[in-house]
Amino acid sequence: MNIPSRQITGAADGPNLLITGGVHGDEFEPMAAIRRLIKEIDPANLRGRLTLVPVANEAAFLHGARTAEDGLDLARTCPGAPDGSVTEQTAYALSQIIRAADYYIDLHTGGTIMSVLPLTGYKLVPDEAVRQTQRRMAHAFNLPLVWGTDYRLEGRTLSVARDAGVPAIYAEYLGSGLCDPAGVDAYVEGCLNVMAELDMFDREQPQSRVEHAIDDFRESAGHMQIRNPAPITGFFEPHVQLGDMVTTGDSLGVVTDTLGENVIAAPSQETGQVIVLRTFSRVHAGDTLAVILEEV
Repeated sequence: MNIPSRQITGAADGPNLLITGGVHGDEFEPMAAIRRLIKEIDPANLRGRLTLVPVANEAAFLHGARTAEDGLDLARTCPGAPDGSVTEQTAYALSQIIRAADYYIDLHTGGTIMSVLPLTGYKLVPDEAVRQTQRRMAHAFNLPLVWGTDYRLEGRTLSVARDAGVPAIYAEYLGSGLCDPAGVDAYVEGCLNVMAELDMFDREQPQSRVEHAIDDFRESAGHMQIRNPAPITGFFEPHVQLGDMVTTGDSLGVVTDTLGENVIAAPSQETGQVIVLRTFSRVHAGDTLAVILEEV
């Protein structure tokens, strides 16, 4: 499996920073942002090497979906297998690229079905030096929310980085199947900010836009696919907006059958801020409707 990438080698020595997008085939701002970085980075001003992967999961992108035809989530399949399905082979190849890096940024969005409050995240790994480097990178990326979460979740790109001792962060910016120009700009700026933080080139850092930083050491913190599940299969009508504050028991919305006769309430299971909201109305029972960032 060959993952298309571009390497830019600087005029002076420095670290190897890997930046990936398109781990899911329906997340478009990262792809556009990384293509811009390919065009805009001047090797003469760069220290070290930049490895840029706009579309890590090309099979899913060409399929027009979050996953490829085999239905496997690349972000749950790492480190993969060299002789498996297309996603397993992609995971294997991507894992090799991650292990070869000194630092890693993985760019995401909510895809076609979710919208995510702009945030930068990292895993609260036991290695204090790696954890502090990740926290520094996440703050430098300069999105409003910085979120440290459970390092024990497996199958992820960041779990490969964790096992290889590679400091790694990820970012989320809206979604809903769009390619928001503001999100593309924020991702380009964020990557340049981290490069400057890692002394890969000279750039004055902007004023911090971080409004909230939280380290959540609880088990499964950051696992967005298991929060506030839909009670039935049907049509989701939200009662909240991204960024709203809710308390336990508040209505996140209702799920109805196709005739609208069976209406089931979906109360929030937590108290905090809505940082992920489902925007694709059709849901299956058990699908995540929202993720609430709890105060811990």
